[in-house]
Amino acid sequence: DDKKIESNKCSNGGACAPYRRLHVCDKNMVKMDTNNDDSSKAKHNLLVDVCMAAKYEGESIKTHYPKYDAEYPSGSSFTTCTMLARSFADIGDIVRGKDLFRGNKKENKQRDRLEENLKTIFKQIHDDVTSTSGKNRLALQERYKEDPDKNYSKLREDWWNANRQEVWKAITCGTHDGASYFRATCDINNEKGPSVAQKQCRCDGKPKGGKAGKGSGDVNIVPTYFDYVPQYLRWFEEWAED
Repeated sequence: DDKKIESNKCSNGGACAPYRRLHVCDKNMVKMDTNNDDSSKAKHNLLVDVCMAAKYEGESIKTHYPKYDAEYPSGSSFTTCTMLARSFADIGDIVRGKDLFRGNKKENKQRDRLEENLKTIFKQIHDDVTSTSGKNRLALQERYKEDPDKNYSKLREDWWNANRQEVWKAITCGTHDGASYFRATCDINNEKGPSVAQKQCRCDGKPKGGKAGKGSGDVNIVPTYFDYVPQYLRWFEEWAED
């Protein structure tokens, strides 16, 4: 139904949300508390809510997707990690205000409520970040000038970039050690070249010293870049596999 996808024109058709997207577990985010008396805590509270939503989504995929794949096999041995990556990217789109899915009237109302909650929380984060007395105050104020629609797009993008690793940990916390991502994207210290995430759909993320942290690139423990691919293109690819 074209009406369920933002920007679709009924006469021309357009992107269609895959079945997986219809049931992404975002209720925890819809109900999150926006009454943060201390604006400095808003970013931390948001991370908790987004990670909880990711955790529930990961549990849902782990429970239900193998049954679906058994009935409609895709021929890939890495399907669970791929599904997690796709839902991870959809959660990223929701956080950044880029999600195209509108749903039916009830879902549309919930989506509007979620977006308003996110705008309220990012306003609190914006106020905290731009009111700092640190040496970066002017640079932060310049970077995060309020957009006319008060969507806080740059701030939301930066928040996601800074926290995507934690969200990936949450969505993959229920996967087993042998769960592998379908593409070799892990590259730690450029020593052995790209490798496949072998444990819980995660890259190793450890430098030479063995201490957990960032590798030489942006991948870190996150093996996927789906969250940087436009949502409608990811959906087309998902439909093509089905």
